Amino acid sequence: MPSHDPAKWRPEFPILGTTTYLISNSLGAMPRGTAANLAKYAEIWATRGVRAWEENWWDMPLTVGNLLAPIIGAAKNSVTMHQNVTIAQAIILSCFQPDGKRNKIVCERENFPSVMYYYARQLGLELVTVPVEKLVDAIDDRTLLVPTSHVLFKSSFLQDAAAIVEKAHKVGARVVLDCFQSAGVVPLDVTALKTDFAVGGCLKWLCGGPGNGWLYVRPDLIDTLEPRFTGWMAHEKPFAFEPPPIRFTKGAMRFLNGTPQIPALYAALEGLRIINEVGVPAIRAHSVRMTDHLLDKVTEMGWPSLTPKGSSRRSGTVCTNPPDSELISRELLMHDFIIDWRPDAGIRISPHFYNTIDECDAIIGEIAAIILKRPGLRTTQSR
Repeated sequence: MPSHDPAKWRPEFPILGTTTYLISNSLGAMPRGTAANLAKYAEIWATRGVRAWEENWWDMPLTVGNLLAPIIGAAKNSVTMHQNVTIAQAIILSCFQPDGKRNKIVCERENFPSVMYYYARQLGLELVTVPVEKLVDAIDDRTLLVPTSHVLFKSSFLQDAAAIVEKAHKVGARVVLDCFQSAGVVPLDVTALKTDFAVGGCLKWLCGGPGNGWLYVRPDLIDTLEPRFTGWMAHEKPFAFEPPPIRFTKGAMRFLNGTPQIPALYAALEGLRIINEVGVPAIRAHSVRMTDHLLDKVTEMGWPSLTPKGSSRRSGTVCTNPPDSELISRELLMHDFIIDWRPDAGIRISPHFYNTIDECDAIIGEIAAIILKRPGLRTTQSR
């Protein structure tokens, strides 16, 4: 396994000096260098004004995408940056016209709700949701798109993406692989997977902050698709300001629409640089050691968990759900143990490459201490 020393990276993340930060599945810690990059954005705006568009800003949705591409195994110029995953999914769907023969959207019930909210509102489409273990079988010749989570956000279950893509392509459907909970913590090669599309964000394991969704389109598909959800940045000659119909530019920028989120793109730069430098294989090896350790401790304490025991089917999160786990999670936050809580899953603990085994032990110890202070909860410990 690749060697990794979290001590090398801890000084780069200021919040680690004041908290036990175990919530990278929700919001990655901000790198120290991000403040300088945001200051650079402000300086450019202040000194270059509107000239910044032609000097740097116009191409940033693609140039930042190219920094992300190696992390997910994507070809250069196949990834563009967007505000969030829901918008990226909307752009993808707008490339297709459902008909009576192929109008089903098939996904797992455990998918992130925002995605299902969007698809459920589309006229002429039938949203079919099934338990995750039945997803592959549910994909049929009426399926248009399969917007599926590579990793389920509640349980940290890592799906067999290759099997999903294989079945979808066999029946003529397209796959939208949501990698929000895998990119940056699980090795990922969208090219090898042959997925048609992939989406995600820099918010979580990529330590890039909000406003940094991304969209990968398989290179051979890029110039064959014409999104209906579009805008002037997708135009072949945007500054000609021509009336419709739009003439699409060549390449991935045809999936852009309105003016991009430039400050957020500056915020993404340092996290992507660091993840590329550390390397996802080293991050994964360290993550497996920590999540194995956490699961062993959770089992020892007798607390329930939805998280898979086997690391081959687990991402970077361990959830545990002792009685009154929501109340426990609030106390943890008050004591600067930064985690989150989700219904059914309970407390989600998500160590990253900058975390240590000692911090994993500390969070388990703190949960146990909170339980012991509340007599009604003591029975949740087996020993």
